This record gives sequence, C-alpha cells and structure tokens, in this order.
Amino acid sequence: MVKIRMRRTGCTNHATYRIVAADSRSPRDGKFLEILGWYDTQIKDANFKLDLERVDYWLKNGAKPSTTVASLIRRAKNPNLKPHHAVKAQPKAEAPKA
Repeated sequence: MVKIRMRRTGCTNHATYRIVAADSRSPRDGKFLEILGWYDTQIKDANFKLDLERVDYWLKNGAKPSTTVASLIRRAKNPNLKPHHAVKAQPKAEAPKA
C-alpha cells in the first residue's frame, strides 16, 4: 500500500519536510517512490508547495495521505483556507436560565 507522508530533512532545530509517496512498509525517512513537494515549518506564509497533478495521480491509484498531508492538500486546493490552529475558537453562548 502506498502512503503520502512527510519525510524529515533539514538540521537540528530547523525541521523541513519533503512530501513523498512511499510504501507503507518503509521507514519514515527511508525509501520512497516520488517526491511530491515540500513543507517548511519556519516560514509563516506559503510554507509548502505540492505538485497537485502527481498528488491526484497517487490518490486515484489508492494512496492514503497522512492527516497532516491531507490538510496541506486541502489548503493547496483552496488557498483561502487557513490552518486549523490559526482559526480562533468562538466562545460558546451561555444557555438562557429558566
């Protein structure tokens, strides 16, 4: 089974990731089939890039994205979306007392 996941690169205290299609049996930083993009945790805006054509190809062929990669794919397809941690939670309205 093929998974789309992140492979850690970069140096200590500055993690960068490559988004890759890899066999589910291979280790996180091990053998992969194709590089699909990158993700840099230190950049504020536009901190990732994906080749959506190739991502769609792998998804159509049964690849399963990890949760983080799935959110990056959603953000790449709809640039108006913000990361889930950037959206402030609305306070709950108090129930009227009877």
